[in-house]
Amino acid sequence: MEPSVAAVVVAAGRGVRAGGSLPKQYRQLAGEPVIRSSLSLLSWHGQVGAVQSVIHPDDRTYYDAAAVGLKLLPPVAGGASRQASVLAGLEALSTSAPDIVLIHDAARPFCSAELVSRAITACAETGAAIPALEVTDTIKRVDAQGRVTGTVDRSELRSVQTPQAFNFAALLEAHRKAARDGRQDFTDDAALFEWAGHKVTVFAGESGNVKLTTDEDFAKAEARRIASLADLRLGNGYDVHAFCEGDHVWLGGLRIPHDQGVTGHSDADVALHAIVDAILGAIADGDIGKHFPPSDPRWRGASSDQFLKFAVERVTKRGGKVAHIDVTIVCEAPKIGPHRDAMRKRIADIAEIAVDRVAVKATTSEEMGFVGRREGIVAMATATVRLPWSW
Repeated sequence: MEPSVAAVVVAAGRGVRAGGSLPKQYRQLAGEPVIRSSLSLLSWHGQVGAVQSVIHPDDRTYYDAAAVGLKLLPPVAGGASRQASVLAGLEALSTSAPDIVLIHDAARPFCSAELVSRAITACAETGAAIPALEVTDTIKRVDAQGRVTGTVDRSELRSVQTPQAFNFAALLEAHRKAARDGRQDFTDDAALFEWAGHKVTVFAGESGNVKLTTDEDFAKAEARRIASLADLRLGNGYDVHAFCEGDHVWLGGLRIPHDQGVTGHSDADVALHAIVDAILGAIADGDIGKHFPPSDPRWRGASSDQFLKFAVERVTKRGGKVAHIDVTIVCEAPKIGPHRDAMRKRIADIAEIAVDRVAVKATTSEEMGFVGRREGIVAMATATVRLPWSW
């Protein structure tokens, strides 16, 4: 049986060294908050069953904007130190008590899914494991005046990263013991775990899994993120459904009252279907009919939001991002204008992007053709996707 896994994302710090008016975990990096990369990675990871964020109470608005559309546990308030914040996250998970817990810093936006998997595997084998890199620079010991007093043997030294992985019950008890003893000086969870008498092993980290601390770090990270998603793709989608007897239509993820219904695949949401095909087209991954064939009874009457989530996940698994969605709905009725903003928000929530990255437009066919005769409804969509560059 596979172990159950949860993750604690530590995001309660203020990040003053990074500059700017926001805590560093909420600063924008290539168009999205830094913390969203970690939240998205962990919430989508197939082995992680729950993601518990720990935030500063004053940052809830920033956090909610960064976490929109992601499946996460409600955040909890952190403490005066990183150690206290981790304990708050662990206590919040104590009712479900996973087998393994990952502790990850919100300011490490370049962690990969492979690193998360390695952390889980290593912890399952040893009980506690942390990602580490060999120290390649020469290390000097210096005194208070800046004079070199010795050269340190670097063969036994490692620089460590997150996510750090532990047996949940053992880490929770170790944190509780440290709190009882008044110890608040541990720089990471591995140090605390060692102090409590447990062994910790290391596994291969990633050189790119850097922690953003200074303004210079952000400048480098911005350039790296833009360069890493240099493969810009555009995809187009088109869908049409006929009207039938009914009292509503589904459009853009919304149930809109109407004097007719529509026939077609699943709930016949032409807007979402066109968007799905546009995203799949951008990554050359077939179309909605390939992945969700109308002949399969599982999709009869199904909600189309799951199709859009699937398409976005296909992009995410390739290390990419959906950058923009533009959909045009063509019909004589119902009127789209009163629902436009709600559609934009719903599409943005499903696709896990900001609402200003979604455009919804509407027009009629000037009473020409089957649309003009009110026999059906059409949607056309364009999706912009960014993928890591590869040949």
